[in-house]
Amino acid sequence: MAPTTRPPAARAAGMAGLGIDAGGTRTRWALAGADGALVAEGEVAGLSALQMGSAAGRASVHASFAALAQAVLQHGAPRRVRAGLTGLGGDGATLQDWLARLLGLSPDAVLLCSDIEIACLDSFAPGQGYLVYAGTGSIGAYIDADHAFHRAGGRGVVLDDGGGGFWIAREALRQIWRHEDEAPGAWQHSAMARAVFAHIGGSDWDLSRQFIYGQERGAVGRLALAVAASAAHDGAALAILQGAGVELARLARALTARFGVRPVVLSGRASHLHPAIEQAMRAALPDTLQLTHTHGQAHQAAARLAAIDP
Repeated sequence: MAPTTRPPAARAAGMAGLGIDAGGTRTRWALAGADGALVAEGEVAGLSALQMGSAAGRASVHASFAALAQAVLQHGAPRRVRAGLTGLGGDGATLQDWLARLLGLSPDAVLLCSDIEIACLDSFAPGQGYLVYAGTGSIGAYIDADHAFHRAGGRGVVLDDGGGGFWIAREALRQIWRHEDEAPGAWQHSAMARAVFAHIGGSDWDLSRQFIYGQERGAVGRLALAVAASAAHDGAALAILQGAGVELARLARALTARFGVRPVVLSGRASHLHPAIEQAMRAALPDTLQLTHTHGQAHQAAARLAAIDP
């Protein structure tokens, strides 16, 4: 997406904060002036801190950071950065240094956290409510009144992340190939299978194997778009999306059991794939829980946080 720019009057406020929301599918950024008004925003390729485990992954992350910095600096140099990155772990210092160097800042001006922490603060003040986020993966999250972060799920796509885009894609491929075991050629009579195979380039098992095992998780997660597109014509696809909603409801129930009844916000691109996801989640939650479905703008929230940081 090409960067969008606010009116010149907004730019006059000065570049104070850069917010970054990095996920497996896309990395969004926003610039905010000293008054918190948004100045510009855009996006580059998705990334995950989990990619830091390989040379190719590190090169890909650095390339995304470089593209982001180039786009940002066309509008001005930020003074502080607040970045939420999926999969953030032990490589924070390296990522912090890369961003600082590319933006011409001291590493102390770059604050990293998980992308979900930023998304939580976009939805609630500490102690107010729970976020259930469904992107490539999924997680339930709560920041309490003491600013401590609590989670349910979010263990990664290999272990779980039920209801996220990767989970939806994996469930679709699993069902398709189980049916092929039982009746070779059955895919031709399935709207979901035809859409899935069109997305990955063919019906040969080698193509499916390369897709599910050889792609970055964000690329696999985008297959969920094909599943959602076929739901109107394929009961199996609809059932998978409904199952995703049930999985997401489990995260909200887990947090409620631990911390009490509070409002719940459902957010993330995968949650908007099809109305059946939200409908199934609502049906799986007790009436005492208030559920709101939103299009989160975590990169904008991060920019405002960076702008007001002391």
